[in-house]
Amino acid sequence: MLKHFLTDLDLDVAEQSFLLTRALELKAGPHNYARALDGKTLGMVFAKSSTRTRISFEVGMLQLGGNALFLPSSATQMGRGEPPEDTARVLSRYLDGIMVRTYEHAWTRALADASSVPVINGLDDNYHPCQVLADLLTIREKRGKVAGQQLVYVGDGNNMAHSLMLGGALAGLNVRIVAPDGFWPNEKMVAKARRIGDQTGATIEVTADVRGSEGADIVYTDVWASMGQEEESEARKKAFANYQVDAKMMKRAKEDAIFLHCLPAHRGEEVAADVIDGPQSVVFDQAENRLHAQKALMVHLMGRNR
Repeated sequence: MLKHFLTDLDLDVAEQSFLLTRALELKAGPHNYARALDGKTLGMVFAKSSTRTRISFEVGMLQLGGNALFLPSSATQMGRGEPPEDTARVLSRYLDGIMVRTYEHAWTRALADASSVPVINGLDDNYHPCQVLADLLTIREKRGKVAGQQLVYVGDGNNMAHSLMLGGALAGLNVRIVAPDGFWPNEKMVAKARRIGDQTGATIEVTADVRGSEGADIVYTDVWASMGQEEESEARKKAFANYQVDAKMMKRAKEDAIFLHCLPAHRGEEVAADVIDGPQSVVFDQAENRLHAQKALMVHLMGRNR
């Protein structure tokens, strides 16, 4: 049966746990999977610019014995308005999988609905599920377990907040979103995450209280203005002025708490330099884990024994 990964909930609890375990196996012994996607080709559709997403998927495919094609929408007919359905039907005849990094989730969904090969959401305006797989992998490595841990995300209620709530709830991770009024995550996403949490034991909270990092095992933040929101950057700086993750905020967390950031980071804005460059920060281990988590995902979706 054809399977896509468009949102965090396209995996169930068992599949998510399995992928995290496989990612650790891939990280420890990459040679064991060197032919896992031999002869397979992944098409990488980019409407949004990228560093970690492009490199981790491209290198991951090469390490698995396959190939990856960089397909910026500006250099293809997608940039001239070709419908996602037509794009999907054509690409499906050439490729074994498609990864897309774009704006509207509806575009991602339309592409997948018309595709006859697996589609992976590398990011859109609603979700960032591949990042959260890497985040959960990092938490498992650094904290020893995921379930029952308290993650506090300080920042905009954006795609990152949505996927942390959904993917975190699936893993039994308690997630608290700390954001100013007017920048909270989508209410339907919150409700959906809470329903999942009812089954897994995870708690999902949303608050405007900047003291919300109290007792955190993991403190997480993201940029205040995402791609496509550049015109709002000055207004957002004012709204988030009291929400910088600094030494004072980290002190409220547990003494052995770790700091995460999906990158790129703006030192002096959403995070103080002495936090992201300090001893509690594991952001570059987190960035590396994009490679290992996505390799596990691609083998799961595109491998011959999937």
